Amino acid sequence: MEFLVASAIGTMTAAGLYLVLRLRTFPVILGMSLLTYAVNVFLFASGRLTVGAPPILTDATTYTDPLPQALVLTAIVISFGMTAVVVMIALGAFLGADDDHVNDPARDEDESGEEQT
Repeated sequence: MEFLVASAIGTMTAAGLYLVLRLRTFPVILGMSLLTYAVNVFLFASGRLTVGAPPILTDATTYTDPLPQALVLTAIVISFGMTAVVVMIALGAFLGADDDHVNDPARDEDESGEEQT
């Protein structure tokens, strides 16, 4: 079970990093979402993977730590808000420039030193 969860976290992290390094805004947004999902699964798995155990400490011999669950719930809300903000910024940049390409100042200048438009 732990190997499966660790593999899923690694795959989501690798795919998220690949998408973040793209030069278009939409793949960057998807990559950031994948990275937040990977962090959420990592936080959730850090509270031990127990099935059917109560999330409070009682007289039970097994229990689930409620702190990672609360952290994941908070992270989901924050990541949803940040995704909405980034989508609105990207939409504004797309409508202003008619292109969603991330500008690289070193590539925008040609060899004569003039800036391309």
